[in-house]
Amino acid sequence: MGTFKIEGGHQLKGSIQPQGAKNEALQILCAVLLTPELITIYNIPDIVDVNKLISLLKKLGVKVKKLSKGTYTFQADEVNLKYLESDEFKIDGRGLRGSIMIVGPLLARFGKGYIPKPGGDKIGRRRLDTHFEGLIKLGAKFGYSREEQFYGVEAKKLKGTYMLLEEASVTGTANILMAAVLAEGQTTIYNAACEPYLQQLCRMLNRMGAKISGVGSNMLVIDGVESLGGTEHTMLPDMIEIGSWIGLAAMTKSELTITNVSWNDLGLIPNVFRKLGITVEKQGDNIHIPAHTDGYEIQSFIDGSILTISDAPWPGFTPDLLSIILVVATQARGSVLIHQKMFESRLFFVDKLIDMGAKIILCDPHRATVIGHDFKSTLKATTMTSPDIRAGVSLLIAALSAKGTSTIQNIEQIDRGYENIDERLRAIGAKIERV
Repeated sequence: MGTFKIEGGHQLKGSIQPQGAKNEALQILCAVLLTPELITIYNIPDIVDVNKLISLLKKLGVKVKKLSKGTYTFQADEVNLKYLESDEFKIDGRGLRGSIMIVGPLLARFGKGYIPKPGGDKIGRRRLDTHFEGLIKLGAKFGYSREEQFYGVEAKKLKGTYMLLEEASVTGTANILMAAVLAEGQTTIYNAACEPYLQQLCRMLNRMGAKISGVGSNMLVIDGVESLGGTEHTMLPDMIEIGSWIGLAAMTKSELTITNVSWNDLGLIPNVFRKLGITVEKQGDNIHIPAHTDGYEIQSFIDGSILTISDAPWPGFTPDLLSIILVVATQARGSVLIHQKMFESRLFFVDKLIDMGAKIILCDPHRATVIGHDFKSTLKATTMTSPDIRAGVSLLIAALSAKGTSTIQNIEQIDRGYENIDERLRAIGAKIERV
C-alpha cells in the first residue's frame, strides 16, 4: 500500500495544467467498441482507472497503440467476445466501475454484453437499474446471476423507443445512448444527463455518423444508423481537478494559475468557490487565484441565514467537489452547511479532519456543518487513510495546509483519479514524498 508523506504549512506558487477528464475518458474509451474503424483520442489522463479500462479493451481484442503522452489510437475490428465469458473478465471487470459502459456498445454492435458487478469508490449505493432498464426498453433480454453477481443483456436487434429515466445518471445515459445509436428507428431519452462530458460523447458519436439531437439538454433524440465510422477526439480538462487546485490555492494561501481550463464547461464551479470568499479570476482560458493572505469569508444568503452548498445533476454543482468545498471551509471566516444528496457515505471522512482540529458537526450521513477557523488555528498534522478518490485529495489539501508532517495511506485511491499528483505538486513548491 503506497503512502504520501507531506510537510505542510508551505505556500505554493506557479502554474498547473489540469489533466484530461477522467469521467469523460471512461465514456469515450467505451465508445471505440461501436466501430471497426480507427479512432484517435487525445489528452487521455495517465491514471489507474483509465489505464485499467484500456487494459480491459486490449483483452477484448481492441488494437491499442500509444502515439505519444495522452494520445492513443483504438481499432475494434477483431473483438474477442469469448473473453466476456471468461473467469479473467469477471475479475477485470469488477475492478473498475466505468467498465459498466462497455455493455451498451457491445449490445448494439454484437447483440450481447456482459459485466460483473463493478467496484469503485466506497461512497454509498450506486445502482445499475437505470442502465439495464434503458437497455431492456430498447429490446434487450436481461439476465443476472446472483451467485456470481454477473449481469448480461442480449438482443438480436435493438429497436428505438421513448423512455423517461428514473434518475439523470451520467453513466446510465451514456450506456443507453451508445446502444441507441445503432438501434432501429428513433429513441428519445428524457431526463438524460447533460454534463459537458456527456455532450462530448454525443459530439464524438455524431462525428462517427450517429444522428443525435438535443445535445446539452435533458432530452436526447437519436435516429438509429446502420454503422459508425472512425474519428478523432480530444478530452476536455478535468473540472474536478480544476476545483481541487482552486481549493488547494485557498487553503495554502498560495498564488496559483490553473491553465487551459475550458471556462465554458465549468458551470457553477467558479461561483461556488466565490461564495466561500475565494477570488477566482478569469484570465483568458486560465484561472488565477491570488494569495489569500487575509483569508476568505463565507457569504450568507440574502436573508442572513447560513449558506448551504449542495450537489445536484448538471448544471447543478458536482458531488465530486463537495469534499474539497468542505475542507476549504474549515479555514474560512463563517460557517456553511454541506449537503451531500447523492451518496450517503461520502462525508464519513470528516472524522480525519476533526482529528486535525477542524470544527465540523456531522449532522447525518448526508449533511455536515463546518465552522471555519479563519486561519487563527491551523490544522494539525496526522496519519490518515484515503477512503476514496475525492476524499483522498481533500485530505491531501488539508495536510498541505497543516503544520507538521502528515502521512496519507492507501494513496492508490488518489492515483485512480489524479495523474502524477506528487510530481505536479512538487513542481509548484509542495513538500510531498511518495513512500
